[in-house]
Amino acid sequence: MATLGFCCVVIFSLLFVKGGQADLYGSTPPPPPDSVSGKDFPQSVLCNDPQSKCFGAQISCPSQCPSFKPSNSQDKACFVDCNSRNCEALCKRRRPNCNGIGAACYDPRFVGGDGVMFYFHGKTNEQFSLVSDVDFHINARFIGRRPQGRTRDNTWIQALGLMFGPHTLTLAANKVARWDNEVDQLVLTYDGKPLLLPPGQLSAWTAPDGRLFVERTAKFNSVTVLLHGSVEISVNAVPVTKEDDRIHKYQIPDDDCFAHLEAQFKFLRLSDQVEGVLGQTYRPGYRSPVKRGVSMPIMGGEDKYKTSSLISADCKYCIFSMPDSQTAMIKSIVLDPSMAMIDCTSKISPGHGLVCRR
Repeated sequence: MATLGFCCVVIFSLLFVKGGQADLYGSTPPPPPDSVSGKDFPQSVLCNDPQSKCFGAQISCPSQCPSFKPSNSQDKACFVDCNSRNCEALCKRRRPNCNGIGAACYDPRFVGGDGVMFYFHGKTNEQFSLVSDVDFHINARFIGRRPQGRTRDNTWIQALGLMFGPHTLTLAANKVARWDNEVDQLVLTYDGKPLLLPPGQLSAWTAPDGRLFVERTAKFNSVTVLLHGSVEISVNAVPVTKEDDRIHKYQIPDDDCFAHLEAQFKFLRLSDQVEGVLGQTYRPGYRSPVKRGVSMPIMGGEDKYKTSSLISADCKYCIFSMPDSQTAMIKSIVLDPSMAMIDCTSKISPGHGLVCRR
């Protein structure tokens, strides 16, 4: 009987405590600090790779960009690189930086892995290899037009094709007469089938094997593609604006705004024999052949890097589908992802041992 009474007291006490907690916090426990409504608490990352420079460091985001994926697409995001010199996080937008290393924008203007800016015009309605390596391959399809009185086409990148293993991903800008920022003009496919991303910031998709991840970085027309362990690609779909048309005298017609892609590539791992218009500039000891000191340094190589389709690796210098015996002989180099954050605007980039050159 005494035992029964003791059990009743214990049960009553527990109910009383539970009721007290309900009075304090309501029906659910309090949220973690980083999700309190109206407040932003800096997120952080623990560098747990023993091979990284910052191994064991807990790197926190600065107050200027407390979140890795801000809900507002106009806010800067926090980027942590566990191989950075100072083991500090950086703030930058989750969009292509057209002046940064690995950029491919405009009438295609590239910034190579060596920091040298160059133009590669390609050819209208043809495809060229931007990067060809052992584990993955990236092509670009060019669109363009030849203004009256000009000797060459003005070209832009209209689509990208990514190949890895047996899989393919394509990203393309729709052909439209007039541009509307509130209408999505990015078209994606995975293994030849439409890849539908619901509109909205941070809407995402992951491939069945988990290796490929695609995420919107704005409500429309901006995505980031991550091929784990290989490359991250930031992409915007944009038109040729009336101001660009006026300045460069493209003579853009009324029925086509020449929607195209701005892209920036951040390579996580490449072989030391990587090829492609852009890929070659990441090779150890590479020296750019472009003419310095001119307003438009041109990179040739159309004959070396032309492919038969957006998802073919059949150019003269392509190495994506190499025999296993040759693949095993290629030495891998791990790249510093922070290089993609460097802004090459005719300035020396401090702290990275790299000079950006024109």
